[in-house]
Amino acid sequence: MTSYSDDVKAITKLISHNQIHRDVYVSEEIFRLENERLFARSWLYVGHESQVPEVGDYITLDLAGSPVIMIRHTDGSVRVLINRCAHKGAGVLSEPCGNTGRVLRCPYHAWCYKTDGSLLAVSLKADYVNSGLDKSVASAGLSVPGGVEAYRGFVFARLSRKGLSFREYFGEALFALDNMVDRSPEGKLQIAGSCIRSTIRCNWKMYLENVNDTVHPISTHESAAATAQTVGHEFRDADPTALEQLLPFGAGHDFYSKMGARVLPHGHSILGTNFSIHTGYSDIPGYKQLLEKAHGEKRAGEILSYSPQNVVFYPSLATKSSPQVMRVLRPLSAGLTQLEVWAFQPVGAPEIMLKRGLTYSRLVFSPTSMVAHDDIHLFESQQASLVAAGNPWVNLQRQFNAAELEHGDYLFENGNNELLMRNQYRAWLASLTTPVGEAA
Repeated sequence: MTSYSDDVKAITKLISHNQIHRDVYVSEEIFRLENERLFARSWLYVGHESQVPEVGDYITLDLAGSPVIMIRHTDGSVRVLINRCAHKGAGVLSEPCGNTGRVLRCPYHAWCYKTDGSLLAVSLKADYVNSGLDKSVASAGLSVPGGVEAYRGFVFARLSRKGLSFREYFGEALFALDNMVDRSPEGKLQIAGSCIRSTIRCNWKMYLENVNDTVHPISTHESAAATAQTVGHEFRDADPTALEQLLPFGAGHDFYSKMGARVLPHGHSILGTNFSIHTGYSDIPGYKQLLEKAHGEKRAGEILSYSPQNVVFYPSLATKSSPQVMRVLRPLSAGLTQLEVWAFQPVGAPEIMLKRGLTYSRLVFSPTSMVAHDDIHLFESQQASLVAAGNPWVNLQRQFNAAELEHGDYLFENGNNELLMRNQYRAWLASLTTPVGEAA
C-alpha cells in the first residue's frame, strides 16, 4: 500500500484534471492528512450566535478531531475555545450545551478559566510559585490557535496558526451569507432549535460532490418527484409547501443545464446563479413590503431574486438562502461522515419562512425521507465498492475543458458541468501538498 505522509508526488498522482483515485475516499492515512493539512488550515463553521444568547451559554462539538466550546463571553462576544484543560488535558465541559456562568471549571483538578479561555485560577496556587507556570504553554489557557471570526452571526474557527485570513479564504462567497441574513427585515437570523443529525457510512467528499451534482436528481429521485406529482393530482388538501419543494426534483436535464454556476478560489462555488429549484416558490403576502421598508426597494429586489441551489463554503458547509437551510459536514473517518442540517428563521419575517426551512429539511435531508434515503443508499454503495478490485478511478470528465485550468474564479452557464466538483479537488490537492507549518 502506498504511503502518503511525506510523499507529495504520491499525493499529486491521486488527482488528475478530471479523475480522482479511490484512495482519496478510502484511505485512513489520507483522512489523517486532511485533518492536518486541509481542515486545520481552513475556516470551519462552528455554530450560530443565536445558539448562545446569554453570557455563559455554550455548545460543545468536535471540530476536525479537536474538541471545542463555543461560548458567549462576558463582553457579549462569542468565543471558540479548545475543550481541553491546559493542566492535564481533561475535557472542561462534557454536556452538548448549557450555561457555565462566568467561569469554566475543570472537573479534574479545578483549574478555572474565564469565558474567553484565559487562565483564571489554579488549585494550590502557592505550589506554583517560582515554577515557571506563568511562562508555560498552560498559562495560555484554552484559546484556539488559529483564531475565530464571527460573520453576521455565523461563527468560524481555524485550528492552525497557518492559513489565509477569513476574508481572503472565503472572498465573494460571503455574499451568500449576506443574502441569508438580509432576508430578515431586522438583519438577524434565529437558529431553529436543534438540527437533523445523521451519520452516513461514506467519505465526506462524496456528499460534498453531490451538493453540486445536478444530473442525479432526474434518475436518483425519480420516485420522489413522481409521488409528489401523484399526490398533487389526487389530494386537494395536500400540503402546498411540500409539493412546491418536491415537484421541481422532476425537472429535466435541460432545466439544470440553464441554471448557471460559478467556481471560486479555494474550492468554494455557487450553483444556480441564474435560478434554482427554489426560485419558483410562491410569494409570501406582505414579505416583500417588509424587506423594502428595511432595505429599500432596490436591495429588496436583489435579495429576493437571488436564490441559488447551493453555495459551498469549502470544505464543509453548504447553504440555501431560500429556504433558509444550511448543511454542515463533520467528517469522522475516511468512511464515516456526520451531517448536520440546520434551519433558520429570519427575525421579523413571516413565520412561514421557518416552516419552509423545516419542511424542506424533513422532506429532503432527513435520513428516512424519500429523497435522502436515495442519496444515502448510493453514497454507501460507492464507499463499499471503491475498495473492490478493478478500475481505481472516479470519473469527473463531464464538460471538461483544459481552458478551465487557468481560472480560479469562473462564471459559466451550464449547471451540469462537473467543473464544480473538479474545483473542490484542486483546492484539496493544494492543501494536501502544502507541508504543515506553511499557509496553504
